[in-house]
Amino acid sequence: MPLMPRIGLAMILHIPHSSDVIPRNLRDQIVLPDDDLAAELTLMTDAFTNELFALPEATILRFPISRLLVDVERFPDDAEEPMSKVGMGMIYALTSSGKKLKRALQPREMRNMVSLYYEAHHEALLREVKNELEKFGKALIVDCHSFPSHPLQCDKDQSIPRPEFCIGTDSFHTPKALSQTTALNLKKMGYRVRMNKPYEGTLVPTAFYRKDRRVASIMVEVNRSLYMDETAGEKNSAFDSIKKQLQSLLLSIRQFQQESQPDARGEWRAITQQ
Repeated sequence: MPLMPRIGLAMILHIPHSSDVIPRNLRDQIVLPDDDLAAELTLMTDAFTNELFALPEATILRFPISRLLVDVERFPDDAEEPMSKVGMGMIYALTSSGKKLKRALQPREMRNMVSLYYEAHHEALLREVKNELEKFGKALIVDCHSFPSHPLQCDKDQSIPRPEFCIGTDSFHTPKALSQTTALNLKKMGYRVRMNKPYEGTLVPTAFYRKDRRVASIMVEVNRSLYMDETAGEKNSAFDSIKKQLQSLLLSIRQFQQESQPDARGEWRAITQQ
């Protein structure tokens, strides 16, 4: 018998790129002088997304250090990771503009970065997904990001103008009704929205990837120009308004989760109350 939704059912908010923290003991890995490092952090950090994507009762998984040290949204094998072609695989070698970012890491250093940060983060995400599946028979991940208003040199998609919101989907793990409703709600707020452009896809734990449709995932990317001064790296006057709208959007996504259930084939359908 399928599990019925519960009031206050949580979803998982995955926030991988909001931190600009470079621990002191890891600073020597980066060869950039302080000013250049600060500039690169401003470009590459999804600043304030941990504040924008905040919802009571949601499970929040935030990566604690900067992606410049290790990027948990990259495949660990460079052969599988497209961004490794521009020196930005799991462990970045180059900056967003193609300059040298890091010295060569010793094998033990590399193992430590992978074990202590990358693998630990993905193990935590896997635990949360398994917990949701055990309790509710389904799990929903919202992959929370922001993006610069102008393409970075490393970006595959160089087209302009960029949308105000980008919705990332996976053909297996993103229910069409969820992506369509999410885009429609943003358009009703007056925003320009694109699907999988300029960024595409959404995170799913490897253990469930393309194997279990009960694990749903959707990426929400907000254009930084909406809520911050991209040069100064500071919030702008619209920040609180954007935050409220994102909270409303997250509530609509949570409502979808509460009112839908994977059927026998794994397709998410509206629940018919008995």
